[in-house]
Amino acid sequence: MFQIGKTLISEEILETAFVCDLKSCKGACCVEGTSGAPLQSEELDMLEEIYPKVRPYLRPEGIRAIEKQGTYVKGSDGEWETPLVNNRECAYAVFEKGVAQCGLEKAHKAGETTWKKPVSCHLYPVRVREYTQVTAVNYHQWHICDPACGLGASLEVPIYKFVREALIRKFGAAWYEELEEVADQHLNGRDS
Repeated sequence: MFQIGKTLISEEILETAFVCDLKSCKGACCVEGTSGAPLQSEELDMLEEIYPKVRPYLRPEGIRAIEKQGTYVKGSDGEWETPLVNNRECAYAVFEKGVAQCGLEKAHKAGETTWKKPVSCHLYPVRVREYTQVTAVNYHQWHICDPACGLGASLEVPIYKFVREALIRKFGAAWYEELEEVADQHLNGRDS
């Protein structure tokens, strides 16, 4: 583990290769699992605010789920998350040629919103957990992402570089610059 300010970062973030391989996984992270995407409390109002602009980009099943459950729900663990369709895929997921995509991100790319998607989705496979004194930044290893690890290895891209934009969004540019310094020291020290 490495510490930057009040964050503890797992070495796996620096050492593990990862680049999403949608051709192989078909966006399974938006479909598999038993809960929706984790949401930060400040994202709840944003989802309500942009829903009318995002709605045209969603599937009818997703719209029905959102209009029945709400733009966000409280999960079984007591945390906020996106609603699901039939207790399976994220209500904001859309499918193109059999591949799950994010309807929120599609609306963003179309210029309808300034908000890309929940930071937890943007950060994936990184998971962030807030504690009283510190924030843990860890790699969430999931078998459905094995192709992403293979592609990342072939391209020589570690997780922290793959999710660079999302880490900067979450923690800021100065934090990320410090992470790059830590990674250089750690990885170069490991090679000697």
